[in-house]
Amino acid sequence: MSAGDETVSEPTDLELIERWKAGDTRAATKLVGRHSQALARFAASSGEREGIEELVQDTFVRAFGSLDSFRNESSLRTWLFTIERNLMLDRRRAEKRDRETVPIEEADRVSEYGALDALIAEEVQERVRRSLDSLSPTQREVFTLRVQQGLSYKEIAGIVNSTEGAARVHYHNAIQTVKEFLKDE
Repeated sequence: MSAGDETVSEPTDLELIERWKAGDTRAATKLVGRHSQALARFAASSGEREGIEELVQDTFVRAFGSLDSFRNESSLRTWLFTIERNLMLDRRRAEKRDRETVPIEEADRVSEYGALDALIAEEVQERVRRSLDSLSPTQREVFTLRVQQGLSYKEIAGIVNSTEGAARVHYHNAIQTVKEFLKDE
């Protein structure tokens, strides 16, 4: 075999984790580069409008701080989605508490414009977004994880803390709701 025939394969997530634990900071950079866009898409599709970059950063901070607890029972990406989902839930609970103490006029101003709205230029994309908004939070998460991230029902069940069968039902109901919404538009 000549030198030109050799292929250099990308290290796996587990190999990068081991490198990072051994002190190689470039391994962490590779992991962030590999997974950050998927985490940002998941956050946006889950209804987050602001602070998505910060949310992704917080996800990695929490993940790197607890890598010893990663048991490799699922993929690293699935584990990252779970962490991000928990951060989103924490954020929503905190925002709900804050809204209860904010005057109505100020709360209205905050909700007038969303960053995601500026990114969605085409009418069809806007209709799909509105159809996703009509889903329950769990349906939206399951739909997003299945369609955009291509996760299995088993992986989705682990992320949203449900059974595989429940994940299938949530996905089926989400598909039906989206179809009906788009048909009525």
